[in-house]
Amino acid sequence: MSLEAAIPPHLRTTRSQPLNTPPSYTPPVPAYTARFPQSTKHLVIAIYGAQTKSLPASSLHPLLKFIRSTLTSAPEHWDTASSTDSLGYQTHVVIAYWHSSTAHAAWSAASGFEAWWADLQPGPVGWFKEVFTPPIDRVETVFSDRVVPEGVAHMREDMSGEMREHVYWGSMRDRMPVAQTDALEGEVRKGDGHMGEADGDVDTAERRVRVRGQRNLCVIRSGQDWSDTRPEERKLYLETMHPVLEKGMWFLRDEGGEIGCLENRLMTVLDPEKLTTGTDKTFGLGYFDSMESLEKWSREHPTHMEIFGGFLKYVKQLDNDYTLRLFNEVLVLQQEQQDFEYIGCHPKTGMLSVGPESWIL
Repeated sequence: MSLEAAIPPHLRTTRSQPLNTPPSYTPPVPAYTARFPQSTKHLVIAIYGAQTKSLPASSLHPLLKFIRSTLTSAPEHWDTASSTDSLGYQTHVVIAYWHSSTAHAAWSAASGFEAWWADLQPGPVGWFKEVFTPPIDRVETVFSDRVVPEGVAHMREDMSGEMREHVYWGSMRDRMPVAQTDALEGEVRKGDGHMGEADGDVDTAERRVRVRGQRNLCVIRSGQDWSDTRPEERKLYLETMHPVLEKGMWFLRDEGGEIGCLENRLMTVLDPEKLTTGTDKTFGLGYFDSMESLEKWSREHPTHMEIFGGFLKYVKQLDNDYTLRLFNEVLVLQQEQQDFEYIGCHPKTGMLSVGPESWIL
């Protein structure tokens, strides 16, 4: 069977950066990537969030009023999800997708979201927005099947056939079109990338704070869906794979600064109508100071080695006949392609964690 290249023909160029694919390589399991229309120049992924100490996910209702708009410029897809951060606060988010910044800006103004956001004041609920506008050559995706779309793939034109570039170290970089000619080096950070004790004295809970973009920030959304697994596979996943995944995600959340992870949330997907945890779907949402830092954690750190090794054992035990769905979407963003703003949030929320040197008060 012939394998497709992950990068579509119209985004290929003469490569100046090394390719990591082993010679005569055949992946051990199939995987696919989203194919976007050639006319797509960039995308918008907007994360709008509410932070509370104890309030339920219904605190998202003011946001959902705008997201559910019937405007033609409304998001083409959106998900709701929740997590608990390292300080015990609940984080509830809407992740919304648009095919262009023009559509996103039109929705923001016409729906009333822009005016509502401008009027928000610090209060019992902290609010934040983390908006990314990557050019299409700074986006890569991988899916374990080509039938059920997730995230950014809802804006796809098609899905690829089985592709070559996956399940080897460096395959993520090989799938990223811009990495053909760009090493994608991030910012050199001092310390561990998280707030120091002295910085903790800055009271962001009473402020509106913007955070400047980071050079070549690497964002990964990595999802798991066991909702359609057979009973025996579901049991195997929940007893073997999921606990190891949680361990790795919590390491990144609590200690990830030491290896270049600026923020990580292990999120449970919510029922979009009831806003309850009635789904068997999770995803990790991580912000790394560079693709290299994400690659290094993936390749070397014991927490990811357990995840990676556990998956290979999982599919072997099932004789490669598994219905667990997995996906990744990865963005590598220039500074002007990032928009972070936090209203009444604690100073370890999201990208506030990089410290006051990056804050715009």
